[in-house]
Amino acid sequence: MPGTNLTREEAQERTALLDVQSYEVKLDWSGAPDPEAKTFQSETTVRFRATTPGASTFIDLIAPNVREITLNGVSVDPSEAFKDSRIALADLQAENELRVVADCAYVNTGEGLHRMIDPVDGEAYLYTQFEVPDSRRVFAVFEQPDLKATFSFTVVAPESWELFSNSPTPAPEPRGEGLAVWAFSPTPRVSSYITALVAGKYRVERAEHTTKRGQKIPMAVAVRTSLGEYLRAEEIFEITRQGFDFFTEKFRRDYPFAKYDQLFVPEFNAGAMENAGCVTFREEMIFRSKVTDAAYEQRAEVILHEMAHMWFGDLVTMQWWNDLWLNESFATFTAFYAMVAATRFKDGWTTFNNGEKSWGYRQDQLPSTHPIVAEIRDLEDVMVNFDGITYAKGASVLKQLVAWVGDDHFFEGVRTYFGRHEWGNTTLADLLGALEETSGRDLKEWSKLWLETAGPNTLRPVYEVDGEGNFTSFAVEQEGFSEQYPTLRPHRLAIGLYNMVDGALVRTDRVELDVTGARTEVADLVGRAHPALVLLNDDDLTYAKIRLDEHSMATLVDHVGDFAESLPRALCWGAAWDMLRNAELAARDYLKLVLSGIGRETDIGVAQLLQRQAKSAVELFADPAWRPTGQVMLADASWQHLKTAEPGSDFQLAWARSFAGTALTDEQLDYVAALLNGSQTLAGLQVDTEMRWTLLLALVIAGRADVPEIEAELERDKTATGERYALQARAARPTSEAKAEAWASVVDSDTLANHTVASVISGLQSVPADKREELLAPYVEKYFAAIEGVWNSRTHEIATQIATGLYPTFVIEQATLDATERFLDGAQPVPALRRLVVEAADTVERCLKAQAKDRSAA
Repeated sequence: MPGTNLTREEAQERTALLDVQSYEVKLDWSGAPDPEAKTFQSETTVRFRATTPGASTFIDLIAPNVREITLNGVSVDPSEAFKDSRIALADLQAENELRVVADCAYVNTGEGLHRMIDPVDGEAYLYTQFEVPDSRRVFAVFEQPDLKATFSFTVVAPESWELFSNSPTPAPEPRGEGLAVWAFSPTPRVSSYITALVAGKYRVERAEHTTKRGQKIPMAVAVRTSLGEYLRAEEIFEITRQGFDFFTEKFRRDYPFAKYDQLFVPEFNAGAMENAGCVTFREEMIFRSKVTDAAYEQRAEVILHEMAHMWFGDLVTMQWWNDLWLNESFATFTAFYAMVAATRFKDGWTTFNNGEKSWGYRQDQLPSTHPIVAEIRDLEDVMVNFDGITYAKGASVLKQLVAWVGDDHFFEGVRTYFGRHEWGNTTLADLLGALEETSGRDLKEWSKLWLETAGPNTLRPVYEVDGEGNFTSFAVEQEGFSEQYPTLRPHRLAIGLYNMVDGALVRTDRVELDVTGARTEVADLVGRAHPALVLLNDDDLTYAKIRLDEHSMATLVDHVGDFAESLPRALCWGAAWDMLRNAELAARDYLKLVLSGIGRETDIGVAQLLQRQAKSAVELFADPAWRPTGQVMLADASWQHLKTAEPGSDFQLAWARSFAGTALTDEQLDYVAALLNGSQTLAGLQVDTEMRWTLLLALVIAGRADVPEIEAELERDKTATGERYALQARAARPTSEAKAEAWASVVDSDTLANHTVASVISGLQSVPADKREELLAPYVEKYFAAIEGVWNSRTHEIATQIATGLYPTFVIEQATLDATERFLDGAQPVPALRRLVVEAADTVERCLKAQAKDRSAA
């Protein structure tokens, strides 16, 4: 039986058979405010053509109950036609009309129609999330991206609500009894996964923007009423206006939809979703407490990412999910491009290296690594493929492609691509063909080497220097990733030469070239002076791991904080982190490097990443015998940086959070407690709602606070976020009873909402290093005994959270790997679950190797 899966072959068969014209969807949400209401009525009328009259096919639907099915005026028995997630359709005509009436379910997992009841005002807030295959949870639909159609939504809901969809919101028609009807006009021809509906008592701010091309775009921003006081709509509109001006000019094409709504919704699984003209974001991007500028930069990138999708993804859409990477990679790359070119965030490429590329390198070195163009056989394949290769490596390779073909040629090709394929579906070959035309480059071999092979290359500088300190030879050596993935790729890159000038490490020379094969001679550097530091992939043009020669590494140790620019410093930090993860650099040496340079780090996003990585270096990668020493070093350094940080600065806020998470001694924990209770203040530091939970959680993990303190804090913050923090803190208590309670609430029960599940898992796994054996080791066998049942009984989102979040990552022992192997061999889990477990086990294996490396450095 198909269950909820769909294979590529089945999709191709439907594509050959069907031409879908339109959907009319009527939804009755009059009962949504009642938390006890489990379902809503959904009525779908779909009109479509069949190329072969008399043929059979199916339409997709996931629903507790189907009431009526009528195909071409003939009633069909739901008990016979509706099985698993499909309604069988037999004896099709050339022109067909299908009507399906069903009871569909409200969900709290973020898949389909999500409903959240706000504990502050008791109001219901609804939104849809359909990518990849979840519009079928709300209406009957041919659920695949290349069967585009128009969609007309009609909704019955409380008349006090705000409603949003892909089309402009119509005036509601009163229906009586406090209800109204919203009849939205048809959308353009789009894929079902980018349709959307959002409803509830949202606080709405509206504006309009006229682009440089003269197009007027109505805009709206909305958030739950209880978060309305934190909505700074103008900050969001500013980035939105800058984005529209940039993209419409760069693409030389108007925005393709009638309006642009940005809706910040509760308990959202992803960062955001590119629904056509109706973008949904996770509401955590509406900041209710002080955050660093890195958070504003991240929000700007997400806003621009989703906007780029309006053209690349919504106007022109992938034919099948194997080109998901291109959809997401293009949006990621162009978002950073736009951010640097059009907004105040001019160091965006540093953030790209710091975040996106780091994610890509990490994902690409897992046992589950795969080519960018992955083989997507079915829906189960694609739902575990929203990973660092699909987004980050893909975007990095697009950046390399731009360097390879040239900036102007790249965007000229993109404009050609949009012109040819608007409102249609495409494959990778369509884009590459347009780029070949505009650049004159043959990209077939490039595509084969970059997109159809897996694993990162490693680049090393190899040179000789004469007695006068000049290069007599210089080459770049390239290594394949492994015996399984030995591919050597063509790289367009720069080599930077850095020297100390007036106390700063600055680039004094630069060479740009093509690197190919195992060794590329760099004749342009012969005769030039040997610098203090040689940096391969300067300006971060290509996607490859870099290594520093011994002389440059010595300079880095002494002067990592002296770089005049943030990007080369980020490149070096990234190389050191990768060396640590690959057991080439001892954890204690990595920690010393971080502590020697982080005080002079100027990029707040890089500094916050280094804080997290230093903590991981000590708690995961360090020799357990040396770990207490490393913990003291990190805690003391965090405390000193907190005391000396500029009052009110982003760095003070970042160090306060870091200090709370590393505080170790009684004196340090007393200081955390004093900040929380107000007996101690620090000039410039706002101990606001989020900071209070940060401080309290640190005390709970350390055993210095318990249920009474948690309940008191919840009383101060009686919001949905406060409730999640309280459950996280309860799960974080360092007792066997607390861990058992948390485990049962997630594994043995399925009532918790998606974000709450994530919070409880985070709390359960928060254990001081010296108590891991006592508190977490008992859950190794419990995990493997339960996880297959969880995978088979929960939705994909919840099952994935549990499979990844509860894997015993912090029980860093060979016994954990042995238990993993027994499970994989004995249970023979489905490929998606196997992949997640194998990826999680890789962390334990890396930690063991890194600990051995650190031990040898003693």
